[in-house]
Amino acid sequence: MTYIKRAAEETISKVSKMFPVLLVSGPRQVGKTTLLLKLAEEQKEIGIARKYVTLDDPDVRYLAKKDPALFLQRYSPPVLIDEIQYAPELFPYIKMSVDKAKQKGAFWITCSQVFRLMQNVSESLAGRVGIVNLLGL
Repeated sequence: MTYIKRAAEETISKVSKMFPVLLVSGPRQVGKTTLLLKLAEEQKEIGIARKYVTLDDPDVRYLAKKDPALFLQRYSPPVLIDEIQYAPELFPYIKMSVDKAKQKGAFWITCSQVFRLMQNVSESLAGRVGIVNLLGL
């Protein structure tokens, strides 16, 4: 499959350098995960080894919901958490982690557009999250 460069790449890189949490939202199948995995691969060249985890996996989702602290120990920053709408229980723990470490770009998270989740993110991570909405090509 051929990767198509997107204008949002530069915006995402800038937002990641400004905030501890980068949230990329948008409809399903617009390329949120593909884009972030490509950028994470590029980060390897400068020594940043970002972990990837998807909450589509039922076992991973169970851990995230039932023991968010252990989940974040296992998948410590820098990390890309895909489909975070499945485990909003992570937000208070992400907040504690970024308040403690104060590291820009520590968490990259994706979610499909879910209004309630976006409201929860804005409240839980106020001042800590940069949100980029990715639309289709």
